[in-house]
Amino acid sequence: MRYRITCLTPVLVGDGRKLAPIDYMVWKDHVNVLDQWRIFRLLAKGPRLEGYLAQLKKADKLDFASWGGFAQNFAGRRIPFENAAYSAYWNRATGESLHIPTFAAGVSGPYLPGTAMKGALRTAMLFANWRDGMMQEVLNRVQGERVPRRPAEVVEERALGPAGANRMRFISAADSAPVDPAQFQIYLLRTSTLVPRGPQYALGWKQSPRGSVDGARPEESTPVFAEMAPAGAAFEGPWKEESFFLQPEIRRTVRWPESFDRAKVFEAANVYAAGLLAVQRQYAAMAGLALLDKSLEQLEQQLAQAREKGACLLALGWGGGLLTKSSWLDTSNPDYRQILQQFSLYNRALASNLPFPKTRRIVFLNNKPATLPGWVELSVSETA
Repeated sequence: MRYRITCLTPVLVGDGRKLAPIDYMVWKDHVNVLDQWRIFRLLAKGPRLEGYLAQLKKADKLDFASWGGFAQNFAGRRIPFENAAYSAYWNRATGESLHIPTFAAGVSGPYLPGTAMKGALRTAMLFANWRDGMMQEVLNRVQGERVPRRPAEVVEERALGPAGANRMRFISAADSAPVDPAQFQIYLLRTSTLVPRGPQYALGWKQSPRGSVDGARPEESTPVFAEMAPAGAAFEGPWKEESFFLQPEIRRTVRWPESFDRAKVFEAANVYAAGLLAVQRQYAAMAGLALLDKSLEQLEQQLAQAREKGACLLALGWGGGLLTKSSWLDTSNPDYRQILQQFSLYNRALASNLPFPKTRRIVFLNNKPATLPGWVELSVSETA
């Protein structure tokens, strides 16, 4: 069997690597990734190596006037911006905005790690198997003198089964085959936020390190650039289902329902996707992001189509935020908020009494805030 992941919005599944601003130069609306070894070998033959190394050591960006020829002649990859307007934003950017996260890649090229897909399915399965009392049990565990590192581990085992009988053992997915890197683009993302305006909320755009600007002036906010697979890109790889767990006596031993199969896993993913899309549409309405709401409505339509053909929708990879990485969507739940209050990372956001979380990373398309990153469709074919 083989799986097929089709990107519905721009997707980045990274491996932790980023392009530092001394690793590339922007020229002709492309990020030109420099082949530094070729450059070093060339400069070692003359007197310019010391000057180049000195700039690599101290500069935020390579001086185009001095070294711009490298962008033309010594680029290993040339990754286009999704829109030509982003070159101007990049020229004005500083600091962390210049570090570009890249798609996971090996010796043979970029690929989608199977763990990203399996993790998204696990999150959905846990969401679908929450039961009354589980959240209260997690709250009791974090209210002791010492907060456990994994406070929800016990309820996760109850929902999915212990390690030896965990229901996610039924399926396994390998890394995808390498894909053509020429299809990737550099996308612009900005972080939206909600600003209280009387009884309502207004849209703001985050600035680094703090503060925000009016929603009508996104160009003044802090940009983020990322290498992403575009909508329509596809990744394929091996998919396996452990027939061992289909035996009636084995199912009784591990206490799995008789009806448990791939369809149940995919339905759990679709239930979770529906809940997540509903929450995101509420946010888009509060923030007045009409294009984003239209994109989310299209995803809901694609979700209905996926259900009809036995596929599922997942939100995976970089940029999705807390909601896509947790198995709980009702962030107004008192028990849930008390749990988060035990972690200093969330204290300030919760104390504001604003909807939580109040921020989203928004992908800009054609220089307009258009969609959320990471949405894909997963389908499985029986053919090898």
